Amino acid sequence: MEQLSAWLTGAETIELREAPVPQPGPGELLIRIGAAVTCGTDVKVYSRGGHPRMLEVPSPFGHEVAGTVIGCGAGIENWQEGDRVVVSNSASCGRCDFCARGSENLCTDLVYLNGAFSRYLLVPARFAERGVYRIPDQLGFAAAALSEPLACVLHGIEKLDPQPGECGVLFGAGPIGLLFTAVLSKRGLEVVVADPNEPRLELASSLGASGVLAVERGSPAAEKALSMSPQAGGFDYAIDATGSPAGWLDALASVRPGGRVSLFGGCAPGTAVELDSHRVHYEELTVMGAYHHRPADFSAALELLAAGELDTDVFLSSERPLEEIEAALGDMIARRAVKVVIRPHPRG
Repeated sequence: MEQLSAWLTGAETIELREAPVPQPGPGELLIRIGAAVTCGTDVKVYSRGGHPRMLEVPSPFGHEVAGTVIGCGAGIENWQEGDRVVVSNSASCGRCDFCARGSENLCTDLVYLNGAFSRYLLVPARFAERGVYRIPDQLGFAAAALSEPLACVLHGIEKLDPQPGECGVLFGAGPIGLLFTAVLSKRGLEVVVADPNEPRLELASSLGASGVLAVERGSPAAEKALSMSPQAGGFDYAIDATGSPAGWLDALASVRPGGRVSLFGGCAPGTAVELDSHRVHYEELTVMGAYHHRPADFSAALELLAAGELDTDVFLSSERPLEEIEAALGDMIARRAVKVVIRPHPRG
């Protein structure tokens, strides 16, 4: 066996590196990767050459991953060789006050795991203890790897708490926006989806969006969105899934008095937007961030996928070998794919 892994070495620069396959130490697991999946965060990290929390270059790359346990370090009791697992990209300490109150995503010592775009993944002891989940028999590796972004979406929806009879608007029909659309519609909730890309809007419609709106990239879209609100004054809730200042402003401007705004998409470090303090105060707006996921969200996402309630084929547009990781990211940047499945081992 030989390790081959994709390393991010700078902005839009990836190197494929060969090395001996790592061996698991005490408490560690070695995973033979069955599938890794690209995501919008990968695109941002690839374009920017790093991430303020998740990695500094040079670094192994990729974080949505599932595979088979092929090695167990000393002290491992809950896992054995042959187990099919999905691995979370973060692990909390389990001791701080945030962990104690179930907000592990805000853990004071949250650590991240990268290296999904590889043939093998060495899972550190903390992850083996707190961030590895068994894949139900009916779920394939690629679908199981969707647990991570779906967990983020479930966390965002729980914070936003949309209610039956309410109607919301979502800006951005990328992978995360489409997952939001699918889950909200499955719960019988109305959401209008705004995006510049017509094929993405068609996907949003197929996933149950109550309405879709074509907008111009980079231009204010709130006024156009408000024309589609079923009630006067705006929507009951708004979600930004663009991760851009323009998207944040559109979301803030699209809700009516008493509305709730989820600024889900993360902007670049140092970004600032103007807030209409008069509206926030006198109209009692609720403005919230929603970051990452918790173990409870990850478990819930895996259960939702195993139940077959989401059409995972809609999100998994194509497959490529590990050697074509840059082409896969290019497909996402050009919006030729929602997400690309990376198969690091030849089938056969």
